This record gives sequence, C-alpha cells and structure tokens, in this order.
Amino acid sequence: MRIYLVVVDETREAEAALRFAARRAAKTGGAVQILALVPPTEFVQWGGVQATIEEEARQRAEALVTGAAGTLVEESGIRPVITVRQGDPVTVVRKMLDDNDDIAALVLGAAAVGPPGPLVAHFAGAEAGRLPCPVMVIPGSLDRETLDRLS
Repeated sequence: MRIYLVVVDETREAEAALRFAARRAAKTGGAVQILALVPPTEFVQWGGVQATIEEEARQRAEALVTGAAGTLVEESGIRPVITVRQGDPVTVVRKMLDDNDDIAALVLGAAAVGPPGPLVAHFAGAEAGRLPCPVMVIPGSLDRETLDRLS
C-alpha cells in the first residue's frame, strides 16, 4: 500500500502538508502515516526532572497527532497510522524511510516566510538523491482550495 509519511508540528505548513497527503492518499487508494517528533532533551542533572520534561514533551506530541488524526478522519475518512518518536528529527525520519518500503513519499510543509524549515532543507537538499522515495514539499502559503486542486 502507498503510504504518505507526513511530519507534523504546530505550524500552518504542517497542516498544509497533511491536507495534501490526505487528499493524495484518498485519490490513489493510499494511506497516511503521521509522525510527531519529540526533540531530544538536554541533560538535566536530576533524573526525575529530566524524565518529567521528556514525558511532557511526549504528551504534547501525542496530543498534536491525535488532533491531526481527528481532522484527517473528519475531512477525508482516512484513519492514519500515528507515530511519535523521540530523537534527532533528521535521524528519526531517515530511519523510518529506510525501515518501511511501503512509504511512497515523504510529505513536508515549507514555511511561507523565512527559511523552509530544517527537515525541508535537509531532505530536499543534498540528501534528496539518496532517499528511497520522493519528497513532496508543500508550501505553507497555499490555501485549502489550492491544496485541494493540486492534490
């Protein structure tokens, strides 16, 4: 099955990427996998404090993907696979791509203002030619109607 892997966060461009991926999946009989990344925490001297910080970050990420999944089901009827991973974002995404042959495309949202974002810069840059699937970079400036037309 064709899986569109979408990395989500709280940004408008992530919403645009998710909408695009959902529409493509619906039109091609594919599926969507939503990935929320929990950044690695800096070392805190007291282990209990660090564990609490990591757990709170994980809970925020899980809430984010749960909300995104709910929107996806409402709008497209597609039930996404939800994944939450902690670690360096580039390393986590690359491992997911390498470990899953069913991922047909990595769908990333690019910021409408300023730099496109670190994942877009990395995966659409020098790394693009070595990936096992295409990268779809969705501009965060696109409105819903334009996204629907393009997908």
